[in-house]
Amino acid sequence: MTSGSLYHYFPNKAELLKATVKEIEQLVFPRLRAAGGRDGNVVDRLEAVLDESDRLMREYPYLAAFERAIRAESAAYLRSGDPNRTGFKPLRGIIADIIEDARAQGALAADIDAAGTIDALYALTRGLTEQAANLTPQAYHVTLSAAKQLIRGTLFGPNTKRRAAQRR
Repeated sequence: MTSGSLYHYFPNKAELLKATVKEIEQLVFPRLRAAGGRDGNVVDRLEAVLDESDRLMREYPYLAAFERAIRAESAAYLRSGDPNRTGFKPLRGIIADIIEDARAQGALAADIDAAGTIDALYALTRGLTEQAANLTPQAYHVTLSAAKQLIRGTLFGPNTKRRAAQRR
């Protein structure tokens, strides 16, 4: 297909990008939403979303780079006053659903702000997507594993000092 034939279907690049983003959202977010909706505790559900994201990155190797480009363009539009161009928003909603369920079930500590938790986890997932666009698949997988350990609370533990001393 040539660029000329693309413009037969889309009047301009903006419409082409909108259609592409919509198609990607229809492919990606139902899978992430289903992963986040699985049975299990908050950690299991968050890990399921990260695992599904990993599968998507493997199935669609250019997905992370495309998402990063769309996010960069969206940031430029936000700065210019166009709030309707904000890229892929549904992931934050998936995370919010998981955290709100955890809060309702008493799994979120009482002194922890749910909105702050959602923002932190969303930032983590955005950062993982950024890394998926930059790292080799092996390096990304190791990074994803560390993120899951961080969420599980097992990244840092009582044996950390001992392991560090053994490496010296």
